Amino acid sequence: MTQDVPAGRDRLRELLDAVLDEDNRTLTEMAGDAFASPWHFSRQVARGAGESPVALRRRVELERAAWQLQGGRSVTEVAFAAGYESVEGFSRAFSRAYGRSPGTVPAGPGPATRDAHWLPAPNGVHFHPPTSLWLTGEQGHRGGDEVTALLVHHALEDTRALLDLAKGLPADEYRRPRAPGLQVLSWDGPEESLAAVLEHLVWAVEVWLASVEGADHPVRGADDPAALIARHDEAAPRWLAFVRDVSRRGAWSDRLVDALCDPPETFVVGSVVAHVLTFGAHRRQLARHWLREAGVPVDHGDPIDWLSRRTS
Repeated sequence: MTQDVPAGRDRLRELLDAVLDEDNRTLTEMAGDAFASPWHFSRQVARGAGESPVALRRRVELERAAWQLQGGRSVTEVAFAAGYESVEGFSRAFSRAYGRSPGTVPAGPGPATRDAHWLPAPNGVHFHPPTSLWLTGEQGHRGGDEVTALLVHHALEDTRALLDLAKGLPADEYRRPRAPGLQVLSWDGPEESLAAVLEHLVWAVEVWLASVEGADHPVRGADDPAALIARHDEAAPRWLAFVRDVSRRGAWSDRLVDALCDPPETFVVGSVVAHVLTFGAHRRQLARHWLREAGVPVDHGDPIDWLSRRTS
């Protein structure tokens, strides 16, 4: 998730935006938003997505309706939010799509996986709560990737161990600039102190987690060690659960259309996890170097040692 915006936006993403914009209820409105004639717009969407604009919008709205019903909203509320003129019309459409009436969808804390409300699609474009889309990869390898899940698990526990060590530092050592002007990533700002590096470790997981969960942009919390531990402990199990779910489904080639970026950007899920692992590993080793510099004994952060301790 970068602040550098590419010069041109993906045309298919622009077409999808026009199809799914809340204000565009008709084909004419969709086409106008994309600066195209209805005929040309329909051809472009059908060619790029394998589905007509009207069918695509109707399916994604039904997916959103199923997710909202599972979250406890009423059938009437969901029907009108989906653009239907009557509850009866919505119920017929929902029953045809899901093989059950909307009134039989059980309300609860949420499905076990984020795709429980998805309908079959020719293009992998699906509703992802609350406002973004998910594009599934067609060539994804199936069967799980235990190495990646292991790396993520190690990274999260290693971060927690470093935060614990930082608790014993005096505030001036914790916040002292040690590398003036250092920027790990240009859009993330300076990371000149141990405090900044550790905060960025936690923040990277928080902000990407919000993207994959379809949540609002997170509020950046305090950066003292105790606060960072609380932030990390809240985000870490959710991030690990996400990675394990992707691994289980072999969905590394899925594409997330990230609504937190402006304009929205598309990312391959596997590349997001690799991004977090790559720069997280760099920051953890940088934190180790500075902890030693401050007189704190610290290990090498080797996954071999970590796994040996866990299994011994």
